[in-house]
Amino acid sequence: MKRSWRCLSRLTFFGLSSEYQQGVYEQFFYLKYYGGWSVFESYNLPVGLRNWFIKKLVDHMKEEAEEIKKQQSRNK
Repeated sequence: MKRSWRCLSRLTFFGLSSEYQQGVYEQFFYLKYYGGWSVFESYNLPVGLRNWFIKKLVDHMKEEAEEIKKQQSRNK
């Protein structure tokens, strides 16, 4: 009896999808560009901690943008 084995799962089963990889690379970019982190430091962070830093960075940037808008509206 001849058996043919096939993996019926998607291609991403044994790896990361390109969308996920793109998101991780964007996180590395933001940590490098705005936070001064090296890519090596960003890569070696645990995922949960990296996501926490990204969330804090985004929150800080939003607050900064709101303050700039307030200052610009006061100066008009």
